Amino acid sequence: MPNSINRPRGTIDVLPGEVEKWRYVEESFRRICREYGYAEIRTPVFEYTELFDRGVGDTTDIVEKEMYTFLDRSERSLSLRPEGTAPIARAYVEDKLFSGPLPVKVYYLGPMFRYDRPQAGRYRQFHQLGVEVFGSCAPAIDAEVAAMAMDFCRRFGLKLDLHINSVGCSACRPVMRERLYAGLKTRLEDLCNDCYMRWTKNPLRILDCKIKRCREMAEEAVAGFNFLCPECADHFRETLGYLDALNVAYIVDPCLVRGLDYYTRTAFEIMAPGAGAQRSVGGGGRYDGLVEMFGGPPTPGIGYAMGLERFLLVMQEQGLTVPDSGRLDVYLVTAEKDLEGKALGLLQELRANGIRADKDYTGRSMKAQLKQAGKSGAPYVVILGGDELGKGRVALKDMLSGRQTEVPLADLTARLLSQGHDSKHEPSLLAR
Repeated sequence: MPNSINRPRGTIDVLPGEVEKWRYVEESFRRICREYGYAEIRTPVFEYTELFDRGVGDTTDIVEKEMYTFLDRSERSLSLRPEGTAPIARAYVEDKLFSGPLPVKVYYLGPMFRYDRPQAGRYRQFHQLGVEVFGSCAPAIDAEVAAMAMDFCRRFGLKLDLHINSVGCSACRPVMRERLYAGLKTRLEDLCNDCYMRWTKNPLRILDCKIKRCREMAEEAVAGFNFLCPECADHFRETLGYLDALNVAYIVDPCLVRGLDYYTRTAFEIMAPGAGAQRSVGGGGRYDGLVEMFGGPPTPGIGYAMGLERFLLVMQEQGLTVPDSGRLDVYLVTAEKDLEGKALGLLQELRANGIRADKDYTGRSMKAQLKQAGKSGAPYVVILGGDELGKGRVALKDMLSGRQTEVPLADLTARLLSQGHDSKHEPSLLAR
């Protein structure tokens, strides 16, 4: 027997029963994006590597260690996208989205790829839900974007904290870098190898190190230090004021920098309460220089992204579920083999009216079919018998109560729809 082939490390198979949860979260995200005025955008899953070198930053862990990079037949370097903002900023420039009304508000869903150490909720192929806004530098849009992210989590009943900071602009951030550079100069032997290199290239990255010791040293070096220029300080103060007006609770975290170099001013992270490095569910911030970096006109931007796998993991940890949208509404049981054609026709009629219906295709006995109907989770079973069909009737069994009645075949579809099992009108968490 040949050796089996397993899936690559750091990937998962999303099986029936789990896919429905993913789809529910995705559709809920699409719904809230429409409510907030965002339109969907889709970009390629691979881009020229220089897009991420330039946009994400060549001193970040993503670019230095985690990208899946390869050469195409023309010897041009390509990378599977490790995040969504840089590709969308590239599309904003290349497709001249700036020529239309501003701001441009878009959202995306899809797979990202990072060669990282697999752990709970973190995979090498993972999925993100995100939004981007181009064309507004107003603190009000910063507050709305962060509030929208928290609103989405709230609708699922998640208990999460919003951590927020300002990382300054190109005018004031060098002051912060110099403070870190000087503050860590006498403690270089205590830094990890990566942070030793960061100290020479971009000391701010040390605040985002995955090793707690390095982060703590960097935090001590900048404790109580206010480096923001007056414009950035005013912007941050106004952003917090708008969050207060929206009744969005937040925690100001002066050491929050996020993991990407393109962030300016507002940066935020959404975290599950508790300890550990895997608390983050998502985050985002402002990137006012990114579009110009890709050859577009000076354009402010802001956005956020959430990891779908991490989102579902935190839901599970907090004991939250989504409606079971994958189960059948009706299971058909046939008492005689020669009723197969009639059963198929009835199935198609029910499905055409939005009723999720199925039947046995393995030749089981009627008793075995009823047993299978119970396993399917369908709340109703329709039993087709020759005598009843001859009178234009079928048996309808309510699996919850066990009550069975005969109904006219012509009235079956209307009867089922009246029971509230029309799949086009599923209950929604967003109605909470």
